[in-house]
Amino acid sequence: QVQLVESGGGLVQAGGSLRLSCAASGLTFSRHPMGWFRQFPGKAREFVAAISWSGGSIYYADSVKGRFTISRDNVKNAVYLQMSSLKPEDTAIYYCAAKRVWSDVSYSNIYEYDYWGQGTQVTVSS
Repeated sequence: QVQLVESGGGLVQAGGSLRLSCAASGLTFSRHPMGWFRQFPGKAREFVAAISWSGGSIYYADSVKGRFTISRDNVKNAVYLQMSSLKPEDTAIYYCAAKRVWSDVSYSNIYEYDYWGQGTQVTVSS
């Protein structure tokens, strides 16, 4: 079965950096667009970043643009989220997700993602 396993979360001071990783198995990874989402306590999950199967198309939420970088390695079956200049408001559980079809219109639509990881906690202290 499909498994997405996030890692790399933790506690960091404001202004610091973290790199999240998501290891995929049970699917032909190179054919799947990937996304990162996050969820604040008591809030709905929100879009952070998405990358097409080839890496040729990338999108970010406005709140992270210029600070976060999504990338993928289709040989290692992994997607990454490099987070820099972290702020306390970035504190959340971060999830990676996979979808079947890429769209330059609906890349942020949570309902179009078919597979999800269990999440990794990121805490940014002030």
